[in-house]
Amino acid sequence: MFSLFLLSDLSFNKLIFMKFSQVSLHTFGYVLPPLVLTSAEIEERLAPVYERLRLPAGRLELMSGIRERRLWEPGTRPSRAAAQAGLDVLRRGDIDPGAVECLIFTSVSRDMMEPATAAFVHDTLGLSPNCLIFDLSNACLGFLDGMILLATLIEQGQVKNGLLVAGETAEELLESTMTGLLNDLSLSRKSIKPAFASLTIGSGCVGLYLCHSQQGDGRPRLVQRAWQANTRYSRLCQGGQQGQSITLMNTDSEELLQRGVETAQATWQQFSAAPGWSGDEIDCFCCHQVGTAHARLLFSTLGLDPARNFETLAFLGNVGSVSAPITLAMAMEQQAFVAGQKAALLGIGSGINSLMLGIEW
Repeated sequence: MFSLFLLSDLSFNKLIFMKFSQVSLHTFGYVLPPLVLTSAEIEERLAPVYERLRLPAGRLELMSGIRERRLWEPGTRPSRAAAQAGLDVLRRGDIDPGAVECLIFTSVSRDMMEPATAAFVHDTLGLSPNCLIFDLSNACLGFLDGMILLATLIEQGQVKNGLLVAGETAEELLESTMTGLLNDLSLSRKSIKPAFASLTIGSGCVGLYLCHSQQGDGRPRLVQRAWQANTRYSRLCQGGQQGQSITLMNTDSEELLQRGVETAQATWQQFSAAPGWSGDEIDCFCCHQVGTAHARLLFSTLGLDPARNFETLAFLGNVGSVSAPITLAMAMEQQAFVAGQKAALLGIGSGINSLMLGIEW
Protein backbone atom coordinates (compact mmCIF):
# COMPACT_ATOMS: atom_id res chain seq x y z
CA MET A 1 0.00 0.00 0.00
CA PHE A 2 2.85 2.38 0.86
CA SER A 3 4.48 1.88 -2.55
CA LEU A 4 1.18 2.49 -4.33
CA PHE A 5 0.71 5.67 -2.34
CA LEU A 6 4.14 6.92 -3.36
CA LEU A 7 3.64 6.15 -7.01
CA SER A 8 0.28 7.85 -7.09
CA ASP A 9 1.49 11.00 -5.36
CA LEU A 10 4.96 11.43 -6.77
CA SER A 11 6.18 11.40 -10.33
CA PHE A 12 8.72 8.78 -11.38
CA ASN A 13 11.42 11.44 -11.73
CA LYS A 14 10.81 12.70 -8.21
CA LEU A 15 11.24 9.17 -6.88
CA ILE A 16 14.51 8.76 -8.77
CA PHE A 17 15.89 12.13 -7.62
CA MET A 18 14.54 12.06 -4.07
CA LYS A 19 17.29 13.25 -1.70
CA PHE A 20 18.02 13.09 1.98
CA SER A 21 17.59 16.50 3.57
CA GLN A 22 17.93 16.18 7.34
CA VAL A 23 21.01 14.04 8.05
CA SER A 24 24.42 15.39 9.06
CA LEU A 25 27.72 13.53 9.07
CA HIS A 26 28.57 14.72 12.57
CA THR A 27 31.88 12.98 13.33
CA PHE A 28 34.17 10.39 11.77
CA GLY A 29 36.64 8.30 13.73
CA TYR A 30 39.21 5.70 12.76
CA VAL A 31 42.27 3.86 14.04
CA LEU A 32 45.09 2.50 11.90
CA PRO A 33 46.33 -0.99 12.89
CA PRO A 34 49.83 -0.99 14.39
CA LEU A 35 51.52 -3.58 12.14
CA VAL A 36 52.64 -2.86 8.56
CA LEU A 37 53.04 -5.61 5.95
CA THR A 38 54.55 -4.51 2.65
CA SER A 39 53.94 -6.11 -0.70
CA ALA A 40 57.69 -6.80 -0.88
CA GLU A 41 57.50 -8.75 2.40
CA ILE A 42 54.63 -10.86 1.05
CA GLU A 43 56.71 -11.67 -2.03
CA GLU A 44 59.67 -12.62 0.16
CA ARG A 45 57.42 -15.09 1.98
CA LEU A 46 56.22 -16.45 -1.38
CA ALA A 47 59.74 -16.63 -2.88
CA PRO A 48 59.55 -20.41 -3.53
CA VAL A 49 56.33 -19.90 -5.54
CA TYR A 50 57.74 -16.92 -7.43
CA GLU A 51 60.91 -18.83 -8.31
CA ARG A 52 59.07 -21.96 -9.46
CA LEU A 53 56.62 -19.99 -11.65
CA ARG A 54 59.28 -17.46 -12.71
CA LEU A 55 57.25 -14.51 -11.53
CA PRO A 56 59.12 -11.18 -11.44
CA ALA A 57 59.71 -9.52 -8.08
CA GLY A 58 57.57 -6.44 -7.54
CA ARG A 59 54.65 -7.94 -9.43
CA LEU A 60 52.16 -7.55 -6.54
CA GLU A 61 52.75 -3.82 -6.03
CA LEU A 62 52.98 -3.19 -9.78
CA MET A 63 49.65 -4.93 -10.47
CA SER A 64 47.75 -3.48 -7.51
CA GLY A 65 49.37 -0.15 -6.67
CA ILE A 66 49.51 -1.29 -3.04
CA ARG A 67 52.84 -0.64 -1.35
CA GLU A 68 51.71 -1.83 2.08
CA ARG A 69 48.70 -2.74 4.17
CA ARG A 70 48.09 -2.67 7.92
CA LEU A 71 47.35 -5.53 10.31
CA TRP A 72 46.12 -5.90 13.88
CA GLU A 73 47.93 -7.76 16.62
CA PRO A 74 47.22 -11.52 16.45
CA GLY A 75 43.86 -12.47 17.97
CA THR A 76 42.20 -9.07 17.46
CA ARG A 77 38.48 -9.57 16.89
CA PRO A 78 36.43 -7.46 14.48
CA SER A 79 34.38 -6.17 17.43
CA ARG A 80 37.50 -4.92 19.18
CA ALA A 81 38.66 -3.14 16.03
CA ALA A 82 35.22 -1.60 15.45
CA ALA A 83 34.98 -0.53 19.10
CA GLN A 84 38.28 1.35 18.77
CA ALA A 85 36.77 3.35 15.90
CA GLY A 86 33.60 3.92 17.92
CA LEU A 87 35.57 5.21 20.89
CA ASP A 88 37.47 7.56 18.58
CA VAL A 89 34.16 8.91 17.22
CA LEU A 90 32.79 9.51 20.73
CA ARG A 91 36.02 11.23 21.78
CA ARG A 92 36.36 13.44 18.71
CA GLY A 93 32.70 14.42 18.71
CA ASP A 94 32.39 14.82 22.50
CA ILE A 95 29.37 12.50 22.27
CA ASP A 96 27.66 11.02 25.33
CA PRO A 97 27.59 7.21 24.86
CA GLY A 98 24.26 7.10 26.67
CA ALA A 99 22.70 9.38 24.05
CA VAL A 100 23.46 7.14 21.05
CA GLU A 101 20.13 5.73 19.83
CA CYS A 102 21.29 3.21 17.20
CA LEU A 103 24.44 1.14 16.59
CA ILE A 104 25.05 -0.72 13.33
CA PHE A 105 28.08 -2.97 12.75
CA THR A 106 28.78 -3.23 9.01
CA SER A 107 31.92 -5.29 8.38
CA VAL A 108 32.62 -8.28 6.19
CA SER A 109 34.57 -9.66 9.18
CA ARG A 110 32.59 -10.64 12.24
CA ASP A 111 33.36 -12.28 15.58
CA MET A 112 31.04 -15.26 15.14
CA MET A 113 27.75 -16.32 13.60
CA GLU A 114 25.77 -15.52 16.77
CA PRO A 115 25.32 -13.20 18.60
CA ALA A 116 25.59 -10.11 16.43
CA THR A 117 29.04 -8.54 16.57
CA ALA A 118 27.25 -5.28 17.37
CA ALA A 119 26.46 -6.74 20.80
CA PHE A 120 30.16 -6.86 21.75
CA VAL A 121 30.75 -3.35 20.39
CA HIS A 122 27.72 -2.03 22.30
CA ASP A 123 29.03 -3.47 25.56
CA THR A 124 32.55 -2.13 25.03
CA LEU A 125 31.32 1.38 24.24
CA GLY A 126 28.93 1.44 27.20
CA LEU A 127 25.94 2.49 25.13
CA SER A 128 22.41 2.74 26.48
CA PRO A 129 20.22 -0.40 26.82
CA ASN A 130 17.65 1.58 24.82
CA CYS A 131 20.02 1.70 21.83
CA LEU A 132 18.84 -0.25 18.77
CA ILE A 133 21.70 -2.56 17.69
CA PHE A 134 22.26 -4.99 14.82
CA ASP A 135 24.71 -6.19 12.16
CA LEU A 136 24.38 -5.28 8.49
CA SER A 137 26.47 -7.15 5.94
CA ASN A 138 26.87 -6.61 2.20
CA ALA A 139 30.48 -7.39 1.34
CA CYS A 140 32.49 -4.18 0.84
CA LEU A 141 29.36 -1.98 0.67
CA GLY A 142 28.15 -2.69 4.22
CA PHE A 143 29.13 0.71 5.64
CA LEU A 144 27.55 2.65 2.77
CA ASP A 145 24.38 0.57 3.10
CA GLY A 146 24.46 1.37 6.81
CA MET A 147 24.58 5.08 5.99
CA ILE A 148 21.47 4.71 3.80
CA LEU A 149 19.57 2.74 6.44
CA LEU A 150 20.50 4.92 9.40
CA ALA A 151 19.81 8.11 7.43
CA THR A 152 16.36 6.76 6.56
CA LEU A 153 15.62 6.02 10.24
CA ILE A 154 16.68 9.57 11.12
CA GLU A 155 14.64 11.14 8.30
CA GLN A 156 11.56 9.18 9.40
CA GLY A 157 12.00 10.26 13.01
CA GLN A 158 12.52 6.71 14.31
CA VAL A 159 15.83 7.80 15.89
CA LYS A 160 17.58 11.14 16.25
CA ASN A 161 21.09 9.79 15.78
CA GLY A 162 23.17 6.67 15.38
CA LEU A 163 26.68 5.24 15.20
CA LEU A 164 28.03 3.16 12.33
CA VAL A 165 31.16 1.07 12.92
CA ALA A 166 33.25 -1.35 10.86
CA GLY A 167 36.30 -3.37 11.86
CA GLU A 168 37.96 -5.49 9.20
CA THR A 169 40.53 -8.17 10.13
CA ALA A 170 42.58 -9.41 7.19
CA GLU A 171 45.19 -11.39 9.11
CA GLU A 172 43.63 -14.85 8.75
CA LEU A 173 42.82 -14.41 5.07
CA LEU A 174 46.35 -13.28 4.25
CA GLU A 175 47.96 -16.10 6.23
CA SER A 176 45.64 -18.74 4.79
CA THR A 177 46.27 -17.52 1.26
CA MET A 178 50.05 -17.49 1.59
CA THR A 179 50.10 -20.91 3.27
CA GLY A 180 47.86 -22.34 0.55
CA LEU A 181 50.05 -20.96 -2.23
CA LEU A 182 53.22 -22.34 -0.66
CA ASN A 183 51.70 -25.80 -0.19
CA ASP A 184 50.07 -26.14 -3.62
CA LEU A 185 52.72 -27.56 -5.95
CA SER A 186 50.22 -27.82 -8.81
CA LEU A 187 49.97 -24.04 -9.22
CA SER A 188 50.56 -22.48 -12.61
CA ARG A 189 50.75 -18.86 -13.70
CA LYS A 190 47.08 -19.13 -14.68
CA SER A 191 45.76 -20.96 -11.62
CA ILE A 192 47.46 -18.61 -9.16
CA LYS A 193 45.55 -15.57 -10.46
CA PRO A 194 42.34 -16.04 -8.38
CA ALA A 195 44.40 -15.88 -5.17
CA PHE A 196 46.20 -12.61 -5.89
CA ALA A 197 43.21 -10.43 -4.92
CA SER A 198 43.38 -11.84 -1.38
CA LEU A 199 46.94 -10.54 -1.04
CA THR A 200 45.70 -6.94 -1.52
CA ILE A 201 43.49 -7.03 1.59
CA GLY A 202 44.33 -4.96 4.67
CA SER A 203 42.88 -4.42 8.14
CA GLY A 204 41.35 -1.26 9.55
CA CYS A 205 38.39 0.30 11.32
CA VAL A 206 36.16 3.33 10.91
CA GLY A 207 33.15 4.86 12.62
CA LEU A 208 30.64 7.61 11.82
CA TYR A 209 28.07 9.38 13.97
CA LEU A 210 25.05 10.51 11.95
CA CYS A 211 22.41 12.79 13.44
CA HIS A 212 19.43 14.96 12.59
CA SER A 213 20.68 18.16 10.97
CA GLN A 214 20.46 21.42 12.83
CA GLN A 215 20.26 24.67 10.89
CA GLY A 216 23.68 26.28 10.70
CA ASP A 217 25.51 23.28 12.21
CA GLY A 218 28.21 23.63 9.53
CA ARG A 219 28.50 19.87 9.01
CA PRO A 220 28.44 17.84 5.78
CA ARG A 221 25.04 16.42 4.87
CA LEU A 222 24.08 13.21 3.15
CA VAL A 223 22.08 14.32 0.12
CA GLN A 224 22.14 12.03 -2.91
CA ARG A 225 22.12 8.24 -3.48
CA ALA A 226 21.86 5.65 -6.24
CA TRP A 227 22.38 1.90 -6.46
CA GLN A 228 22.33 -1.05 -8.85
CA ALA A 229 22.47 -4.84 -8.40
CA ASN A 230 24.03 -7.07 -11.06
CA THR A 231 23.70 -10.41 -9.29
CA ARG A 232 24.14 -12.62 -12.36
CA TYR A 233 27.86 -12.20 -11.60
CA SER A 234 27.78 -13.21 -7.93
CA ARG A 235 30.16 -16.10 -8.72
CA LEU A 236 33.08 -13.77 -9.52
CA CYS A 237 34.20 -13.17 -5.93
CA GLN A 238 33.32 -15.69 -3.24
CA GLY A 239 34.88 -16.44 0.11
CA GLY A 240 34.29 -18.16 3.41
CA GLN A 241 35.69 -20.47 6.01
CA GLN A 242 36.86 -24.01 5.40
CA GLY A 243 37.20 -26.13 8.50
CA GLN A 244 37.81 -24.44 11.83
CA SER A 245 40.12 -21.59 10.92
CA ILE A 246 41.08 -21.52 7.24
CA THR A 247 39.60 -18.60 5.33
CA LEU A 248 39.92 -18.58 1.55
CA MET A 249 38.66 -16.39 -1.27
CA ASN A 250 38.42 -17.09 -4.96
CA THR A 251 38.30 -14.06 -7.23
CA ASP A 252 38.15 -13.79 -11.01
CA SER A 253 39.84 -10.40 -10.90
CA GLU A 254 39.79 -9.66 -14.61
CA GLU A 255 36.09 -10.28 -15.19
CA LEU A 256 35.19 -8.79 -11.80
CA LEU A 257 36.96 -5.59 -12.87
CA GLN A 258 34.96 -5.38 -16.09
CA ARG A 259 31.58 -6.30 -14.61
CA GLY A 260 32.08 -4.12 -11.54
CA VAL A 261 32.79 -1.03 -13.62
CA GLU A 262 29.87 -1.95 -15.90
CA THR A 263 27.59 -1.97 -12.83
CA ALA A 264 29.10 1.28 -11.58
CA GLN A 265 28.44 2.92 -14.95
CA ALA A 266 24.73 2.09 -14.70
CA THR A 267 24.68 3.44 -11.14
CA TRP A 268 26.52 6.61 -12.16
CA GLN A 269 24.02 7.32 -14.93
CA GLN A 270 21.27 7.40 -12.32
CA PHE A 271 23.34 9.28 -9.73
CA SER A 272 24.67 12.00 -12.03
CA ALA A 273 21.28 12.62 -13.67
CA ALA A 274 20.14 14.41 -10.52
CA PRO A 275 20.57 18.19 -10.72
CA GLY A 276 23.86 19.32 -9.17
CA TRP A 277 25.57 15.93 -9.26
CA SER A 278 27.30 15.72 -12.62
CA GLY A 279 30.99 14.82 -12.61
CA ASP A 280 32.06 18.42 -13.12
CA GLU A 281 30.04 19.55 -10.09
CA ILE A 282 31.70 17.15 -7.63
CA ASP A 283 34.93 18.29 -5.98
CA CYS A 284 36.14 15.07 -4.38
CA PHE A 285 35.64 11.36 -5.07
CA CYS A 286 36.26 8.68 -2.44
CA CYS A 287 36.04 5.12 -3.74
CA HIS A 288 36.10 1.59 -2.50
CA GLN A 289 39.68 0.94 -3.57
CA VAL A 290 40.72 -2.38 -5.09
CA GLY A 291 43.69 -1.49 -7.27
CA THR A 292 45.09 1.16 -9.58
CA ALA A 293 43.83 -0.61 -12.71
CA HIS A 294 40.33 -0.55 -11.23
CA ALA A 295 40.54 3.18 -10.50
CA ARG A 296 41.84 4.01 -13.98
CA LEU A 297 39.11 2.03 -15.72
CA LEU A 298 36.38 3.39 -13.44
CA PHE A 299 37.29 7.06 -13.93
CA SER A 300 37.87 6.61 -17.66
CA THR A 301 34.53 4.84 -18.14
CA LEU A 302 32.56 7.38 -16.09
CA GLY A 303 34.37 10.33 -17.68
CA LEU A 304 35.61 11.66 -14.34
CA ASP A 305 38.72 13.67 -13.52
CA PRO A 306 41.20 11.32 -11.77
CA ALA A 307 42.84 14.33 -10.12
CA ARG A 308 39.73 14.60 -7.92
CA ASN A 309 40.08 11.02 -6.68
CA PHE A 310 41.39 11.04 -3.10
CA GLU A 311 43.26 7.77 -2.59
CA THR A 312 44.49 5.73 0.37
CA LEU A 313 45.11 2.50 -1.53
CA ALA A 314 48.92 2.61 -1.56
CA PHE A 315 49.28 2.47 2.23
CA LEU A 316 46.00 0.84 3.37
CA GLY A 317 45.28 -1.70 0.63
CA ASN A 318 41.74 -2.95 0.11
CA VAL A 319 40.12 -2.58 3.54
CA GLY A 320 36.72 -4.02 2.62
CA SER A 321 33.80 -2.09 4.09
CA VAL A 322 36.23 0.33 5.79
CA SER A 323 37.81 1.49 2.54
CA ALA A 324 35.45 4.19 1.19
CA PRO A 325 34.43 5.78 4.53
CA ILE A 326 37.98 5.92 5.94
CA THR A 327 39.08 7.54 2.68
CA LEU A 328 36.37 10.21 3.09
CA ALA A 329 37.41 10.74 6.73
CA MET A 330 41.02 11.26 5.68
CA ALA A 331 40.01 13.53 2.81
CA MET A 332 38.22 15.78 5.30
CA GLU A 333 41.14 15.59 7.73
CA GLN A 334 43.63 16.58 5.02
CA GLN A 335 41.30 19.29 3.63
CA ALA A 336 40.88 17.61 0.27
CA PHE A 337 37.15 17.97 0.96
CA VAL A 338 36.13 21.18 2.74
CA ALA A 339 33.09 23.33 3.48
CA GLY A 340 31.35 24.60 0.36
CA GLN A 341 32.17 21.49 -1.67
CA LYS A 342 30.54 18.25 -2.76
CA ALA A 343 31.95 14.74 -2.42
CA ALA A 344 30.80 11.42 -3.84
CA LEU A 345 31.37 7.98 -2.35
CA LEU A 346 31.62 5.47 -5.20
CA GLY A 347 31.21 1.91 -4.01
CA ILE A 348 31.44 -1.43 -5.83
CA GLY A 349 31.11 -4.72 -3.98
CA SER A 350 31.00 -8.39 -4.84
CA GLY A 351 27.55 -9.56 -5.62
CA ILE A 352 27.89 -7.50 -7.86
CA ASN A 353 26.47 -4.34 -6.28
CA SER A 354 27.22 -0.66 -6.70
CA LEU A 355 26.17 2.12 -4.34
CA MET A 356 26.96 5.82 -4.65
CA LEU A 357 26.35 8.53 -2.08
CA GLY A 358 26.52 12.31 -2.44
CA ILE A 359 27.77 14.48 0.44
CA GLU A 360 27.26 18.26 0.41
CA TRP A 361 29.15 20.49 2.85
